[in-house]
Amino acid sequence: MSFIDNLKRSLGYEETEDSKNQEGEGFSFSEFINDFSKSIKNSRVQRNQQKQANSQQYEPAPEPQAPRTVPVYDDFEEEFVITPDQSFYEIVLIRPKTLDDINYMVDQILEEKNPVIVDLSFLEKESEANFKLAGDKIRQMRTKYGVQALLLARTDDKDLIIIAPDKVKLVNKG
Repeated sequence: MSFIDNLKRSLGYEETEDSKNQEGEGFSFSEFINDFSKSIKNSRVQRNQQKQANSQQYEPAPEPQAPRTVPVYDDFEEEFVITPDQSFYEIVLIRPKTLDDINYMVDQILEEKNPVIVDLSFLEKESEANFKLAGDKIRQMRTKYGVQALLLARTDDKDLIIIAPDKVKLVNKG
């Protein structure tokens, strides 16, 4: 069945062979639309005439009303929306080799508020002074800024530490 057939059936214009022969023609969709639009126009005209007739009658001026107040529901006062400071966090994995890399790590944690996974094995083997400096910076960040640091792995070739700003909570469950 087509859409038109379904529409005819739902509106009571179901076509049968007998009705086609009796009427001489089938259902005309355009006639149906015209009839429908005429009935809409007639109802609008009747409403407009009623409004005009009602407006001609004497109506007293409306009484002033008190301003409407919006009801306050106590149940909803305790609800609040939590929005994060950042929509996402980038976790930076870095293997510092110079002072610039250490400073970049500190900037990511303190300014960008991103957690950093650091591999300090290169500094430990190649530059003892820079390794001590990195350790001191991590210690200072922990004491002054509440940064958290957890040792992830320590092997012969890796020293992995995750360092996170105070807004990101690290939990050691192992």
